[in-house]
Amino acid sequence: MKIGILSRNRNLYSTRRLVEEASARDHEVRVIDVLKCYMNITANEPTVHYQRSAKTVESLSFDAVIPRIGASITFYGCAVLRQFEVSQTYSINESIAITRSRDKLRAHQLLARRGIGQPVTAYAHSARATDHLIQSVGGAPLILKLTNSTHGNGVLLAETKKAAEALINAFRGIGSDFLVQEFIKEAGGSDIRCFVVGDKVIAAMQRKAAKGEYRSNLHRGGSAEVIKLRPDERRLAIKAAKVMGLDLAGVDILRSAHGPLVIEVNSSPGLEGIEAATGINVAGKIIEYIEKDSQAGPNKPKGRG
Repeated sequence: MKIGILSRNRNLYSTRRLVEEASARDHEVRVIDVLKCYMNITANEPTVHYQRSAKTVESLSFDAVIPRIGASITFYGCAVLRQFEVSQTYSINESIAITRSRDKLRAHQLLARRGIGQPVTAYAHSARATDHLIQSVGGAPLILKLTNSTHGNGVLLAETKKAAEALINAFRGIGSDFLVQEFIKEAGGSDIRCFVVGDKVIAAMQRKAAKGEYRSNLHRGGSAEVIKLRPDERRLAIKAAKVMGLDLAGVDILRSAHGPLVIEVNSSPGLEGIEAATGINVAGKIIEYIEKDSQAGPNKPKGRG
């Protein structure tokens, strides 16, 4: 197969591993920087062009693409991915599924509609709703989360009501959209990353926050170790990925006193932490899945919303 990996940096661990595993299975693989692409949007011959240099432009054609689109370029990256979809190129994650998962408010609403457990979450525009927002999630301590946050950035813990009011007013003052969320104290600063490919959880790890931190993200100094999932956690992760329409997802779960709760569904989960913690060849399993699933065609219906 001819496989294109949509990534801005070929040296990133995840991109490098996907290239290695695709090459090891005798596929022709290229890394494509989406910001160097431009599109001819026509009905007869939809095309993605790639500007390799100031004087070199080529048309791109792949059997399959793997989107590794960073949050900061979601809009343009998904536009390029959509153009590949228009030309009937298979993508393990489709553009609409990526944009669903990147919009945290929409993602929480979709998960709630399908009955998926998650921390109590509130959202409002009016400053007069501040007290109600705080009360609706059970009061302080609580979590405030920017709707476009990634890697734990833009996720803040307010330990008191006064701190929560100050943060809410500050976010409103700079015009930022945010969610207010119940703080799950019993999770103890840890969460579970479930790596879903297709309809299986192929690997899972428990991430623990560094001392003095409440965010367990590895980018913020957290640690990770392999964990055995409970059956209900495995089912929850698979269902959450399906609701988003993602065939490749990192589903983050908290263990709470009232069962497992989904806190995020990531459409472009990193491979370094999960491969190091579990010893599982996650990149190889992704390529293997693409080999099989791409034969079903590029336009399978995925997810809802």
